Amino acid sequence: MNNKTRRLLLISNSTLHGSGYLDHAESEIRDFLAELNHVLFVPFALLDRDKYTATARARFQKMGYELTSIHSAANPAQAVKETDAMFIGGGNTFRLLKALYDFDLLDVIRERVDAGMPYIGSSAGSNMACPTIRTTNDMPIVQPPSFNALGLVPFQINPHYLDPDPNSRHMGETREERIIQFLEENETPVVGLREGAMLRIENGETMLRGSTGARIFRRGLEPLEISPGAKLNELLSSTDYRDKNESV
Repeated sequence: MNNKTRRLLLISNSTLHGSGYLDHAESEIRDFLAELNHVLFVPFALLDRDKYTATARARFQKMGYELTSIHSAANPAQAVKETDAMFIGGGNTFRLLKALYDFDLLDVIRERVDAGMPYIGSSAGSNMACPTIRTTNDMPIVQPPSFNALGLVPFQINPHYLDPDPNSRHMGETREERIIQFLEENETPVVGLREGAMLRIENGETMLRGSTGARIFRRGLEPLEISPGAKLNELLSSTDYRDKNESV
């Protein structure tokens, strides 16, 4: 990433099996937001925005942060300009992106992140940070004007990435096969982000955090297994790894 002012925390999932909402990401969120006070929540990925906001507000208040929702703002774009940080929650990626287009918010969000506003995304909210939403798992229940998203990172994310189950009788494509199909038509690398994993991007550096690891997919390359703590810049921006199939 060339823009060293961008700060992003891109979480695969908001709820990890066996724990509560954002419990697995709490320490990372606290460290990421530090002493900031106000978080603007974007609940557009779910239909019941009031209920979704109440859940997010209670969780962030527990961590010591004030949270308000963009859907309650008289001027959504102004709310983006005035907040300390932003959290875009998960749900349906197509519905989320359509709403961002409907409210003409993509440019103002991009400008604020370029100026250093911390951006937290979970699932669909993490997809929003990518160049497009073409690697989402969701059904296109609505049609946004474009698949182009915020483009805050130079790679795609596949949240909730699932490894192939050798004992499964399911005959449809695995997640890996679908991502490889994407790369048959596109050059952009894809991070298969397992549940429990997240990407933290600061000072131009992309690092894998969390507990479960990820897989990196690049056109013409074998997928790479990546462990938490790995720095991903070279993997996602160079061709030096064309003949390196070892785990990182």
